[in-house]
Amino acid sequence: MLKFVDDLAGAVFNILKSTLYYISYFIAGFTLVALPLFLIAKIFEWLL
Repeated sequence: MLKFVDDLAGAVFNILKSTLYYISYFIAGFTLVALPLFLIAKIFEWLL
């Protein structure tokens, strides 16, 4: 029974860890790519 609980806790930990990993990569990609492009588009919209 203890082995089952240990395996279940390990599986839940791995799922949460990978979810946080992918969310952090998404936020970093958004910050590095989408945000500067959005600001450049706003500057061009303001100029033209």
